[in-house]
Amino acid sequence: MKLSQGFWQTYKEVPADAEIPSHQLMLRAGLIHKSGSGLYNYLPMGLRSIRKVENIIREELDKIGCFEVTMSVVTPGELWQETGRWDKMGDLMLRFKDKKEADLCLSPTNEEAVTDIFRKTVKSYKNLPVNLYQINTKFRDEIRPRFGLMRGREFTMKDAYSFHMDKACLDRGYQAMYDAYVAIFNRMGLEFIPVVADGGAMASSDAKTHEFQVVANAGEDLIIYAPEVGYAANIEKAQTKRIALEFDSNLSSQAEISTPGKTTIEEVCLFLNKPQHQSLKSLIYASTTGNETKLVMAILLGDDSLNEIKFQAALKCDHLAAATDEQMAKAKLCKGFIGPVGLIQEISIYLDESINLESSYVVGANKKDFHLQGFCPKRDLKQILTADLRLSRSGDLTLDGKATVVEKRGIEVGHVFQLGDHYTKKMKVGILDQTGKLVTPLMGCYGIGVTRVVAAAIEQNHDQNGIVWPKAIAPYQIYFATIVKTDEYGQMADEIYSELLKAGLEVVYDDRNVGPGNKFKDSDLLGLPLRVVLGERDFSATGELEIIVRKTGESKKVNRENLIATLKTLI
Repeated sequence: MKLSQGFWQTYKEVPADAEIPSHQLMLRAGLIHKSGSGLYNYLPMGLRSIRKVENIIREELDKIGCFEVTMSVVTPGELWQETGRWDKMGDLMLRFKDKKEADLCLSPTNEEAVTDIFRKTVKSYKNLPVNLYQINTKFRDEIRPRFGLMRGREFTMKDAYSFHMDKACLDRGYQAMYDAYVAIFNRMGLEFIPVVADGGAMASSDAKTHEFQVVANAGEDLIIYAPEVGYAANIEKAQTKRIALEFDSNLSSQAEISTPGKTTIEEVCLFLNKPQHQSLKSLIYASTTGNETKLVMAILLGDDSLNEIKFQAALKCDHLAAATDEQMAKAKLCKGFIGPVGLIQEISIYLDESINLESSYVVGANKKDFHLQGFCPKRDLKQILTADLRLSRSGDLTLDGKATVVEKRGIEVGHVFQLGDHYTKKMKVGILDQTGKLVTPLMGCYGIGVTRVVAAAIEQNHDQNGIVWPKAIAPYQIYFATIVKTDEYGQMADEIYSELLKAGLEVVYDDRNVGPGNKFKDSDLLGLPLRVVLGERDFSATGELEIIVRKTGESKKVNRENLIATLKTLI
């Protein structure tokens, strides 16, 4: 592409609403254009990268026998009503009616639509397994869209759905897709970590689910990671254990102590000159199952934090939320001084597994400005319920004690998930097995945020001057800049550009009538892997052009005859 004739504009100013580097650079480098809140137009440079991501995905999915389809962006509401998600999706789904007053929506995901295709097409086990995928537009009406393509309302996504006769077949299909994802992100040149993820309410105990996280400082997700033993999990799912702690073994009787105005663990332990892990943090939640709501208590070591997802899983409830002030007042619980002793109503108490049940702790006294010393769970509780409730953190040990974990920030760009029969059962899908019996097939679903991948790649690969593209998904491979004044060298530059194109190289030819400073700044901002410079003065003196590697800043001089061979080697 000749820039003198191209559609491309860069900007010096950082947009006011762009908070993270990828969002700033995509706008400044002319990759995208904002059309509204969470809505972006893909400009030529950005679209080329998106297409490269799509092509890599297609090639790897085709290798494992997936079939590409395209489903309508607008889907009938009746499909969503079959599974109950018409109401459950809430404000994320944009609903509307057509002229016949039929319910429609802009698809935020396509489990219902693909299951409808399957049940009307496949009737026998002989046609299984099958894996259908699409690369298509999705719309989710985010309340607060932010971070550009990272969390927009409209985006491009690859979503795939597999159907299987049994769990063993689903496991094989899941592994094939997992391996394909590894190949996809490796080909893109990204640093990523597959992590064990939370399956949510739909997952059975044996359902597998993994997220693919691109490592980046601005990532919204926290990953617990121990590479030496191959352990990685989303913070919501991570299971680790504390390093050895020195607990208080002095089992004296309980004693009420005055702690005026000390409402936090930090304040209480500083006041009593005790380490925080020798106190217990008592948290009150409202647990709802069906129409019944009851208060429950989670107890952790004082310096730990509660993992609400783990707590909800332990309770096996439909909903879990922190107790309201009204609920606390009704139970005569005093915020800042809550503890497990002297409760006026029956509240189920769950203790984190990290707590030594035979040790002594400081707890709230359920009385304003007072705490209790000498609380021993094994001695002082009528019933002991334990579960893994704590949030893992850097410095913990893996469960086998062989490694120390660290925290990394990640951007989720892919997710593989075993759905089981959640949708096929609700939508009454039946397949004839080998005996002629009608059975319900199992499903897997597999997503990649295509436009999010591009943003995540930039978030991971940039410097103070601009983007540093991974080679496989850069809009072009080469930025060819010229510093020429005479017609002779202008003609030579045109000839070199033609030679590069004939050699199959992807080239941005900066033939604009601007100074070298502007060209080099735009080159760094766009961040293509290689820059080739034809400088009239240098070439006339040495007969050489300069090649600069964007990622490393490495520079080498080559003559014209060796230019193409050198570029191909570098690429």
